[in-house]
Amino acid sequence: MKLYYRKAGETGQAIIILHGIFGSSDNWLTIGKVLADTYQVYMVDQRNHGQSPRSDEFNYEVMSADLKEFIDDHQIENPVIIGHSMGGKTVMQFALNYPDSFSKMMVVDIAPKFYPVHHHMILQGLAAVDLPNLTSRTEANEILKRFEEKEGVRQFLIKNLWRNPEKGNQFDWRINVPVITKNIDVVGHELNNEHVVDQPVLFVRGSESHYIQPEDERRIWEIFPNYELVTVEGAGHWIQADNPQEFIRITREFVQ
Repeated sequence: MKLYYRKAGETGQAIIILHGIFGSSDNWLTIGKVLADTYQVYMVDQRNHGQSPRSDEFNYEVMSADLKEFIDDHQIENPVIIGHSMGGKTVMQFALNYPDSFSKMMVVDIAPKFYPVHHHMILQGLAAVDLPNLTSRTEANEILKRFEEKEGVRQFLIKNLWRNPEKGNQFDWRINVPVITKNIDVVGHELNNEHVVDQPVLFVRGSESHYIQPEDERRIWEIFPNYELVTVEGAGHWIQADNPQEFIRITREFVQ
């Protein structure tokens, strides 16, 4: 699985960033370009997302193997790995499977626990968009309004629309909607772990998000004993978008 990526910066510590469900490397370009003054930042599309290949296999074991292959292919030594939401679970599984392949890890607004499926309405909305007859992103937004009330979430989803020349230049999704729909329960799975990870791990949560609760800290500590948890005030689940300045400050401090 040769993952698509974007890179910013040519010198310094290597940082690899993985997006969340329905996202892509494009979501991290602004953050990546700021960090590029000091670091080499690789922003990666996970399988079935963005411009990376598609596959019927979609779980954290194969996605963590994808990340290992990416690191080996690009000969990246001791990177700092950052993952948001689904990407956070990927990097945690990667740390458990390949403990000697990274130096530090940041996990953004997700815990290693089980999460019940809560994306059904979004998936129904994506499926409801009649791609062959779609004429504009505005039209897609109107369709998605029936399934998702938040404008910001709808715009985040619509960023996945593109004109596919292989389909007569009609609109298409950059995300593999059928496979993600079929495997959406996997996204919420608890991590598979048989040991602990000793490297420094920073968990970052938003003050307005419910993804990491106080009772989750014991489970975090059991797997990642060398962890720290920080809360970004005024931020929800998309911390890097809600408070980018604070997110960048925290990232620099942790990497340094």
